[in-house]
Amino acid sequence: MRLQDARRDYYRNLAHEQGFRSRSAYKLKELNQSYRLIGPGFYVLDLGCAPGGWTQIAVKLSGNKGKVMGVDLSYVEEISGAHLMRGNIEDESILDEILEYFGRKVNAVICDLSPQVSGNWTVDHAKQISLNYDCTKIMDKVLMHKGNAVFKIFDGQYSMEFRDFIKKKFARINLTKPPASRKQSSELYCVCLGYTG
Repeated sequence: MRLQDARRDYYRNLAHEQGFRSRSAYKLKELNQSYRLIGPGFYVLDLGCAPGGWTQIAVKLSGNKGKVMGVDLSYVEEISGAHLMRGNIEDESILDEILEYFGRKVNAVICDLSPQVSGNWTVDHAKQISLNYDCTKIMDKVLMHKGNAVFKIFDGQYSMEFRDFIKKKFARINLTKPPASRKQSSELYCVCLGYTG
């Protein structure tokens, strides 16, 4: 994105004004307005949480009776009301710490993750979908019956395969693109409601 475009970017400016770490915070806000993924008192796990915009929104939506944990390989600066853990979602040993923190299963699992982008679209798409599969392994162990989830998908040759895989685990799923997503972006969000396992 050219700098002049970024300066004109409404959501980027709004995030800066409102103290959110990324413009993507508004994507979760919009998805939640449409699908009510997160409500007051919810326990929420944010996988691939850096720089923390989604975690910030999750804290706001779940309120003071909720519990939010963010996990990322990268260092994420502290977020008031959230527990942050440095960990690799490809390593299932992080499960113990997740379950210990929440003390029970969670109401929602949210994933807005991207791999380190190489610029080779085929590779980046395959890696991003692979990371989503890793997230579903964690989700299967921590998400409560009738819980919700959302996954960012780079749209490409494996996206429908992932959708069909996740569809078997939920009562309802929708592929959508919130207004805060850039028009030219290939990202879609797979909103999953009513976990059946």
